Amino acid sequence: MPGTRKLGRPTAHRQAMLRGMVTYLLENGQIETTLTRAKEVRALTDKMITLAKTNTLASRRQALAFITKPEVVKKLFSTIAPNFADRKGGYTNLYKLGPRRGDAAEMALIKLVD
Repeated sequence: MPGTRKLGRPTAHRQAMLRGMVTYLLENGQIETTLTRAKEVRALTDKMITLAKTNTLASRRQALAFITKPEVVKKLFSTIAPNFADRKGGYTNLYKLGPRRGDAAEMALIKLVD
């Protein structure tokens, strides 16, 4: 269930971090982060893409309330969501990269499906 991991941060910090990561993922197509963060970002990104598939004014406003950059919302509704119109879910791929050098945290690459 998305949103149940606390990630060692206070609520406001965690929500701001995840909003920024979802925005960055939709903007660039991929990000490299820890595995637990990637799992949370995957769930929230899938929710945003599913929301954008309806393409109504209300859904656009909901996306603007979550995503931090208006140009990313425009890209989400105009290019990303139409590419996934025939897909029911699973808009992202998660690749495990192994441990990080400094603290051995499990790293992952999360990408939008082509």
